[in-house]
Amino acid sequence: MILCCGEAVIDMVQTNVSGLGDVFFPIPGGCSYNTSIAIGRLGVPVAFLGRLSTGFFGEIQLRRLRENNVKDNLLIRCDQNPVLAFIKTEEGKDPQYAFYDEGTADRMFTAEELPPVPAETTCIVFGSISMNMEPVATTVETLIMREAGRNTVIAFDPNIRPFMIDDRDAYLKRFEKWAAVCTIAKISGEDFEFIFPGAEPEDALQKVIDFGVRLAIVTLGASGAAAMLRRDDGSITSVSVPGVHIPVIADTVGAGDTFHGAFLAWLESRNKMSHNAIINLNDADLRAALIFANKAASIVCTRRGAEPPVLGEIEP
Repeated sequence: MILCCGEAVIDMVQTNVSGLGDVFFPIPGGCSYNTSIAIGRLGVPVAFLGRLSTGFFGEIQLRRLRENNVKDNLLIRCDQNPVLAFIKTEEGKDPQYAFYDEGTADRMFTAEELPPVPAETTCIVFGSISMNMEPVATTVETLIMREAGRNTVIAFDPNIRPFMIDDRDAYLKRFEKWAAVCTIAKISGEDFEFIFPGAEPEDALQKVIDFGVRLAIVTLGASGAAAMLRRDDGSITSVSVPGVHIPVIADTVGAGDTFHGAFLAWLESRNKMSHNAIINLNDADLRAALIFANKAASIVCTRRGAEPPVLGEIEP
């Protein structure tokens, strides 16, 4: 089972309504939350660990998890409201975000509230804005440091929002600490520009591998994706795949989360979700997993908001 932990926000997505113009429509979202939905829709066992409001927004978030086969037995319920993430979209541009997170359910997740991790957990997913807010960042860090020592696959998606980071140097120091215990890191081209300004994707992947990550992946939008894998003997394998040429009909919200979820689902469904199996992936398998994830992410771009595909849409 894959365990996704972190924030479960309410995305307020810009929508044009006849007679009103642009309004913001509430949709459950958040990086790890969306990733869990993507995995659940692909028929792979998945659970979400986080804090949800007992209010009506929390009920909406909970219902979406249940409707998409995501286990909810590790959720902590509270009377605080969720993070609100306003998303402004504009044709030909990346989405713009504004977050309202003070005193929210997501942010106030403490280490004392962490439940035991189920024995069947093969992979823990973390990242995004939950790693920029306290105390939740320390809570998630506590979890991944503990579980990495038990040989669980740790998968990291930084999904960086620079406007939420007050001290870049402090963030990068923690980034290195997190990366050192990760088996997999899925990083966007935009993330790399923040972490390693001006570096070519291949050089940036190598830097992440040097931090300790065994499988580093960069997503490049329409240009596809690339991965670098370090084996136990120190040898490096690099593969890349082209993008899927489907026009962005709606927006790119949730595309990166879906890519990550689909990639992990591919591994889990083929019994390759272990440290040993991952470092021994051959080039053909690694390429197939990237292609599968690319297809899933491209489908999301034809829909409004983060609406991952089901398996039959990727492998008809």
